[in-house]
Order: sequence, then structure tokens, then C-alpha cells
Amino acid sequence: MPRLPERLPRYSYRFLLLLLLMACLASGGMFSTPARAEQSKKPTPAQLKKILADFEKYVEQARTDWQVPGLAIAIVSGDKIILAKGFGVKKVGANAKVDEHTIFQIGSTSKAFTAALMAMLMDENKLAWQDRVVDRLDQFQMLDPWVTREFQVADLMAQHSGLPAHAGDCQAFMGFDRSHIIHSLRYLKPVTSFRSQYAYQNSLFLVAAALVEKCTGKSWEDNLKARLLEPLGMSATTASLAEFQQAQNVTMLHKKTGDKIEPIPADWPDHNWVYTYGPAGGINSNILDMTKWLRLQLGKGKFEGKQLISEVNLNFLQTPKTIIGTDPGKMMYYCEAWLYHPFRPHPLIWHNGGTSGNKTMVAFMPEAGLGIVVLSNLITDLPEALAFKFFDLYFQNPPKDWSKVGLEKMKQTEAKDKPPQRPASPAPPLPLTRYAGAYSNPIYGQITVTPEQDQLFIAVGLNQKKVLLQPFDRDAFSFDWPEDFTPAVFTIGPDGRALRLSVGWDGVTEFKRVEDKPAS
Repeated sequence: MPRLPERLPRYSYRFLLLLLLMACLASGGMFSTPARAEQSKKPTPAQLKKILADFEKYVEQARTDWQVPGLAIAIVSGDKIILAKGFGVKKVGANAKVDEHTIFQIGSTSKAFTAALMAMLMDENKLAWQDRVVDRLDQFQMLDPWVTREFQVADLMAQHSGLPAHAGDCQAFMGFDRSHIIHSLRYLKPVTSFRSQYAYQNSLFLVAAALVEKCTGKSWEDNLKARLLEPLGMSATTASLAEFQQAQNVTMLHKKTGDKIEPIPADWPDHNWVYTYGPAGGINSNILDMTKWLRLQLGKGKFEGKQLISEVNLNFLQTPKTIIGTDPGKMMYYCEAWLYHPFRPHPLIWHNGGTSGNKTMVAFMPEAGLGIVVLSNLITDLPEALAFKFFDLYFQNPPKDWSKVGLEKMKQTEAKDKPPQRPASPAPPLPLTRYAGAYSNPIYGQITVTPEQDQLFIAVGLNQKKVLLQPFDRDAFSFDWPEDFTPAVFTIGPDGRALRLSVGWDGVTEFKRVEDKPAS
């Protein structure tokens, strides 16, 4: 029997490759299958009616399981709204129902509006994605001079700055304004190399907004209104605390303490932090207005016949820039204020958002012309679970109880993230006067430590908000602001007094003692 050659000639490989390619194309594409093509078909009207009925039933059960007082959901197919409905109540314990007009804070889904404004400037040739930020905004500076020099406009919204996640966010709770937060970037210490890893930031979206303002001579809020909200007819959408609180049909914000759901009072002093970070998270809207935002995305930048954003630059915003996860089952990528998520039968583009008491999910499947928005009045992962569940139902994907999976994950996270337990036999603190004094940091300004009646207090921020320091072990304390259990550890000097105070913000932030001025 003749032997086959041990190695095929080069032209034979090319011939086999050509045959393979032709076979793939004949079967619907190299990455398609007949089953997947069948999945992509839209349901019939009767099927869609059942899908929506099943989905609404699932929503109500999941809302109860998650203890969410109220939420609103809208779904868009092409240019048509196929669902717009409220579920539950605007305030826990009250009777006023959430409906399609109820206003919520949309949190970090606001980032995509800022990205859209940037894309419009690209269309007008006022900016380029590859422009160096420092060439356009001379106040921009990172800790590393090389990073400052190489930081491009596209990097501002791609979440790969090298900074720790949420770096500098506490400044908004302390009363600092946007310009201070931008200035403080030069003091924040990176934890990874520039562009090497994903880490979520808010502050860099303020830099993006500052570029919008410099290029137009108008505020971010004015640009938002004139360039997006008015052309889209989003008349109920605003971007300030006053407009949120004065809305006629508005939800309450809620928090969960143990197993109890409570409304956050309207006079809570820290409400405005969301609007300080406005370009990153300060928009208020309802599901009807947000369907218009979805239609702009699904229309490839066109809304009711008018091209507001070029298709090229809208695609740029939705193209992966940064790897988030490498697990094949959980792989995602951050784009420019959007996430790219491999899904079935087509990739999803989405982003969520959370404020102090509202949670949002906006997701759409460009290839299917399908999108959903979920607004809720409690911080949970329910909006994400509902969005994924809807796409599964619509495309008849293998059944998965996204709500149940999310609840189990939440319980595991809560068990894992419990604050450290105080030692069984902690060392007592030094005399409290040893810790007393003023301490300074270039990012967070001055804090003051004061003993009062056998207790130690720390005053933070521009308004010197006073918070109790709770003893933990000798020179280690903790305090509950702006979240539960923030560690605070004093370093004692040779004279027995504290020299430094390290606080658990941005990893660890160090405050140095301000030297006492000699008496005159």
C-alpha cells in the first residue's frame, strides 16, 4: 500500500483551508450554527405575549425574594416599546405604586451619557480618542510623570488607569468639588501598571466631563441637556439633587440593615455626593425616557431620523478595551462606559449603576435590536438578574434562575465580607490625649482627632463631620463612615504621641500629624 506523505505540500494546506472555509460559510458562518440562527429569530406575537407574561411573573416573585420595595422595567425591540411597567411601591410601608413615570437615580449608567458627549466631540473634530489628556487639559496629572504624558482621552473611560478601584471616591462625601477631585489624582498611588488591569473608577469621568466643558465652553449639565436630553425628548430626565427631590413622581432611596429595609431620609446630609460625581453617576430618569436612550443605542446613533452620534464613534464606545475576567464562563470586557458580555445568541452591551439607595441596569443586544432597562429602589443585584433572565426567555436559552444564583452569591459575599472581629483580649488604647491632634493628607485634607468624655472622635472633610472612633486593639480603631467598618490605625512616635494615622480609604491612606504651632 502506498504511504501518504508525512507532510502535505503548502498548496495542499491552502486547498484544505479553502474547503473548510467554504463548508463553514455554507453552514451559516464560521462561528454560527443552524441552531444559533434559529435562536436569533424573533418570537411570534403569541410567543412574545407568553414570554412577557412569564417574565412579569418572575419579576414579581424575584422582587419579593430580594425584599426590593419597588422597581420599573422597560423593554425595547427595535424602535418599539414592548413593555413599560412598574412593580411594587415607591416607599417601603407606603401605598404609592411605582409606575412607568417614576423617577429614579440611574447611578453609573450615567457614564455612558458622558461617553456619548465625548463621541459627539470626536464627530465634530474637537477631540480625538488618541489625544493626550495633558495636551488638552493642563491641570490633569497622575502620580507617575510617564503615565501623565501617555494618558490618552480613550483611557479616561476604559477603567485601566492602574489606580485602586474607586480611588478617591470618599472625597465626594467630604464636600470636595469636582476640581479638587481632579487635582487629587496626582497624589493617588497606583497598584498596577498603567493599562494592565481592570479597576473601576469614577474620578476619571470627571476629567472627561472637564474636557467636554473646555471644548464647548458650557457645563457638563448644559451639554447633557442640549446635546442629548432635548434631542431625545428625555423631558423627565435631570441631573441635580434638587430636581430629584422636587419631582412629583419620585422613588425613595432605601437601605438594608440586617433583614430590615428602611427609607433613607430626605434630609440625610450625604445625598449630594452622587451629583458631585454627576458625569459618573448623577442622572435621574424614568423608564420611558430611558427607552429613548436605548433606541439611540439600537439605532446606531440615530434617533427618529437624525444621526446624533456617528456609527463609527458609537461602535468605538461599545468595543472592548480592558479584560475584566478570564474565566470562559464569566469573561467580560470594559469598553468606554459600557461592558461587552459574550451571551447567547449574541453579545450583550450593558452597564449597571448604584447610588446610596437606587440600583439600575441598562442592557441591549445590538445584533437582535433588543434592549432592557431596570430601575429599582434598593441596592441589590436583582436588576442584573432580571435583565439576563429576560434575554434567556426571549431567545429560549437553557433555563437558568438568575435571581436564585444572585441571591446565593449575595449571601456568600455577605458572609465573606463581615468586618474583622475584635480580638478576644484586646490591648487597651493609650491615654486618648496621645492620639489627639490634627492630621493632614493632600487628597482628603485635614482631619481632627479629639477625645471627649472617654471617647475618641474623628472629624473629616470640609464640614469636619464628627464620627466616633471605636477601639479595636491598642492603637487600632474603626469608624463607620462613609461605609461600615473603616479601619484607622495610629503610628506612635518616640515621644509617645501619634505621628501618623492610616485610614482604610484607597487601600490605605496616610495622614501625617500637623505640627503644633508654638505659642506666640
